[in-house]
Amino acid sequence: MLTNFVSFKGFKKKKKNKSLQKYLKELINSKDELIISLTNKYKYSYTKNFLIKFKKYKFIRIFGMGGSSLGAHGIYDFLKHKIKKDFFFISNLKHRGFYPKKKYLNLIISKSGNTLETIVNSNIYINKKEKNIFITENKKSILKDIGLKLKNEIINHNDYIGGRYSVLSEVGMLPAELMGLNVKKFKQLNNLIKNKFFFDSIISNVANILELIRLKKTNSVILNYDETADNLLKWYQQLVAESLGKKGHGVFPVISTMPKDNHSLMQLYLEGQKNNFYTFFYSQEKLDAKINSKLIPEGFKFIRKKKLSNILSSQIIATQNVFKKKKIPFRSFLIKTKSEEALGELFSFFIIETILIAKALKINPYDQPAVELIKKETKKILLRS
Repeated sequence: MLTNFVSFKGFKKKKKNKSLQKYLKELINSKDELIISLTNKYKYSYTKNFLIKFKKYKFIRIFGMGGSSLGAHGIYDFLKHKIKKDFFFISNLKHRGFYPKKKYLNLIISKSGNTLETIVNSNIYINKKEKNIFITENKKSILKDIGLKLKNEIINHNDYIGGRYSVLSEVGMLPAELMGLNVKKFKQLNNLIKNKFFFDSIISNVANILELIRLKKTNSVILNYDETADNLLKWYQQLVAESLGKKGHGVFPVISTMPKDNHSLMQLYLEGQKNNFYTFFYSQEKLDAKINSKLIPEGFKFIRKKKLSNILSSQIIATQNVFKKKKIPFRSFLIKTKSEEALGELFSFFIIETILIAKALKINPYDQPAVELIKKETKKILLRS
């Protein structure tokens, strides 16, 4: 994969699967709102004119759990070099954090409008004096009632698109607009499906993952060499875990911070149980910090005059070489340029990959029934206490 923005190398074995090819064609040609959201044909429930009055805000807080905030958080961290505003993400229950005394725009996001943590956090932080935008389904809910009571703006969350799949809908693109990014450039599906390499790669990739699952290799370890991608990969982690973890199936996605984890987990990866497959994730950015050669002794002269980029790329290549020798299955994503287009390609690839795996395993990729059990049990306990 794929284009000038992302380079993809799949698992060593090239596999074809006619049933996957058929379903992929049906999927990308469907009128499913989720698939349409990956293209510029998607119709947002807000307008450009609506956003004009909010673009003056330099400090923006986003309240949301899981897919309601992870996509936007991933976009913000990965493209922060292009963004001139400060975004804060309140995405877990914790003690009241410190925020600069500024004039905030608050985005409160929940598909159902009844997410406990989002209700609690927004209740603690927001006030009538600040501008608040609620993004939730167009139906009666607690957050919608709060928004109406405060006479705030309410944007409809598409009820056909689940939270973890909503990154290229209102949920991720409205924040991206406020970040000053070009939303149209995220929509890469139409370009990708014209690319035979993309089509062949995703089929072979999914077929390989299905074979690895059959061989009981169900831990997907993402070796992340780019700290700015941490929340992007947390979005991917939720996508995989929540979409595939059903009926005794599932892939357990683990994010491993590299090269730090060379000194803690790599021994396990290389010689532990053989139930993992790996994804190398790194970017082609220049890390210009240079070694002070005068302080390096003779025994370590091989790093003299080297830049941080040279050292990091050498570690990536070395790890891949060792994996090949030990026949450890891996694939790799190299981000050639940190841009809206690169993120759009990744979002489309991972979403389609996940849906195809679910289809092959005969499970529904869009629901998360077990999560509701925790919500119901929590409510019972709070009612009793």
